[in-house]
Amino acid sequence: MSKRKVQPSIESALKATKKEVKELEPAIKKLKKEVKKAVNTTEDVDNVRISTSNSNSDEVHKGRVRVLKEGNGSRKGPILYWMSRDQRSRDNWALLHAVQEAKKEGVAVAVVFNLVDNFLNAQARHFGFMLRGLRVVEKNLNAVDIPFFLFRGKAQETIPEFVEECGASTVVMDFSPLRIGRVWREELCKNVSSSVSVHEVDAHNVVPVWEASPRLEYGARTIRTKIHKLLPDYLTDFPVLKNSGHPWSGPTPSPVDWETLISVVLSIGAEVPEIDWCEPGEEAAIEHLLGPKNGFLTKRLSKYEFRNDPTKLGSLSSISPYLHYGQIAPQRAAFEARKRQKESPKNIDSFFEELVVRRELSENFCFYQPNYDNLKGAWDWAQKTLKEHANDKREFLYTQEQLEKGKTHDSLWNAAQLEMVHYGKMHGFMRMYWAKKILEWTESPEEALRIAIYLNDKYEIDGRDPNGYVGCMWSICGIHDQGWKERPVFGKIRYMNLAGCKRKFNVDGYISYVDRLVSSVKKKAKGSSQAEAAHRKL
Repeated sequence: MSKRKVQPSIESALKATKKEVKELEPAIKKLKKEVKKAVNTTEDVDNVRISTSNSNSDEVHKGRVRVLKEGNGSRKGPILYWMSRDQRSRDNWALLHAVQEAKKEGVAVAVVFNLVDNFLNAQARHFGFMLRGLRVVEKNLNAVDIPFFLFRGKAQETIPEFVEECGASTVVMDFSPLRIGRVWREELCKNVSSSVSVHEVDAHNVVPVWEASPRLEYGARTIRTKIHKLLPDYLTDFPVLKNSGHPWSGPTPSPVDWETLISVVLSIGAEVPEIDWCEPGEEAAIEHLLGPKNGFLTKRLSKYEFRNDPTKLGSLSSISPYLHYGQIAPQRAAFEARKRQKESPKNIDSFFEELVVRRELSENFCFYQPNYDNLKGAWDWAQKTLKEHANDKREFLYTQEQLEKGKTHDSLWNAAQLEMVHYGKMHGFMRMYWAKKILEWTESPEEALRIAIYLNDKYEIDGRDPNGYVGCMWSICGIHDQGWKERPVFGKIRYMNLAGCKRKFNVDGYISYVDRLVSSVKKKAKGSSQAEAAHRKL
């Protein structure tokens, strides 16, 4: 075959282009080296697009921000960030957005937090973890000259009052898909003057809920592709927090006596004491994820393949308490996990699926389904089958009190309940079995769901969370699942039993582990009580 002849003018252009490309080769090589150094990896540059995209920009992605209320522009005061769900100073897009807006307007920025005395059945266990984490936040904000204000009372009153006191022009809020978050957003917009703008920032998801999907998704398979498609835009590193460059001249924050406050607040819900296995705070969260001694991604990742076996201690990431209180950004965990993709591909993929796809599926459900915690939120097929079998005869029936105390005929179920009560966190696999048995042993699906949510929110350190509501809805109402073989009580809801658990793991070994755990916790509590009594006598 003869070689195709190239016209002289085109040939000259090609030669010139080749020459320019050759001259650019050193610069291209240098750029590749700099990118590899920046992401601390030896991967090919093309393979780290997700990690490096937009990582050098201080700008918060516009897709993360929703303007809930436009101010009329008459006020030029500071920017307030009302921290609620994302309780951290680092890796916080909502705080970074507040600083960004303050820089644009040439004003100062401040952080406010409102403490309520009662929140969705939270107990001392939850308030203690939260307050100890907030104490760290205050310290970190002070280090960059951003004032931190702590209020107590009704947020719809305290926040608007402070907005007027300091003359704030914009309030930035955390996003939450839960009902109470909607009430807060609506009340704030209604109670601040027409001169104040209100922004909402999703700093709790890698891909903002409203960007991931505009509708209620049926399951993981329907949302997974949508999330992964948007990761190049959103899964980036975070800029370092700095203040706006303009000093705060408003009211001076009152000193927070954290020890006294914690002591007083812990008297609320003292029936459920604090846990000691999970240290609160954003520094502790990063250590838990990346620490050189026992960090999940640095030391325990290889065990993650055994995560569905309740007897394999240490195989879980156990990061959910930090995610729930916003003490670590899910995006930080996802970003660091992706950097380690080659170390353990299967485990990283599984962790990423749980951390991003499944967790954000729960956020989607609670955001788009107002009945996320009752039977009206179930799919039509599930509502129909549960109704048809609501009056089926139950072999065992237990009251809420019996269930709460772990007084059933099933030693495995009792162990799971007691693990939650005394340890503050039930193994993930056991949560499914636990909730499904509540459906089997109570008088109606409505009562089963109510009791499951009540117990979960009261004892789980990560309770009152979209993951918790969806977990109960999946187990009892078939959310994000399909219909299965029809049977009494369950109808077409997926069934689980003791025999199935015995095939999956050492049931007796798990029960023995919980027995030792409960004994140890009770012994510590008794010793602590005796020490306090001795101290009071001094």
